[in-house]
Formats: sequence, C-alpha cells, structure tokens
Amino acid sequence: MPQPVDQRTLGYVVAGGTLGVLARAAIVVPMEDAATVPWVTLAINAVGSLLLGVVVGWLGERHPRRRAFLGTGLLGGFTTYSAFAVETAAWLTTPWLALGLAAASVVAGVAGAVAGLFVGRRISRRPFVTDAPEDAE
Repeated sequence: MPQPVDQRTLGYVVAGGTLGVLARAAIVVPMEDAATVPWVTLAINAVGSLLLGVVVGWLGERHPRRRAFLGTGLLGGFTTYSAFAVETAAWLTTPWLALGLAAASVVAGVAGAVAGLFVGRRISRRPFVTDAPEDAE
C-alpha cells in the first residue's frame, strides 16, 4: 500500500526543484553556440551527480526534508535526463559521437555519484559502505 505524500516535504521538493531548474537555465540559456550545449549538459549532470552523492552521503537517513529539498528538488531540477536524451538523439546522424556522449554522460554521472558519496560520508564521519540492492529503499 503506497504511503501518503507529506505535503510539507512535497513543498520542499517543489521549492528546491524550482531553484535547480533556474540554476541550470542560468547556465544553458545564455549560450550562443548550440554545439556546446550537449557538453555543458554533460558537465551539469556530472556535477549534479557528484553533489547528490555528497548530500546523500552526508545526510544519510537523517534530515529527510533537507534531503528532499537538496537532493530530489534542487539537484533533481539542476540535472536533466530529458535534455541528455534529446541531445543524444539529435546527434544520431553521427552515431559514434552520440554513443560517446551517452557513454560519457553515464560514466561521469556514476563516477560523480560514487565520489560524492565518499566525500559526503567523510564529512559526516560515516564509513563508506553501500547498501545491498535488496536493503536500499
């Protein structure tokens, strides 16, 4: 049975998401060279993954509303899978470049998240241990 959504937590997610989208737009919208946008999106997603790892590693299960604001909201709005997917699809005329962009995005995101978790857990002085998939929520 699904649990009801806490309205206050939802408000934190919406507020954080708004700020995250505005931050990404402030970086991408002024760009004049459309050819650089996919690479900037890759950088945004890699940095966002790193920062999300820091937030999750630092806060753990503590401060769920802070995690909702910073993680799901702010960094969820800052990073963007949809732009990554569209930009990769637009490059399908050059399949190797599209494949390279997609692979670089996934690798940079995962590497950033792992590094961020390590940093976040060091900040909170918790050991770097990952949950087994069946234990993760």
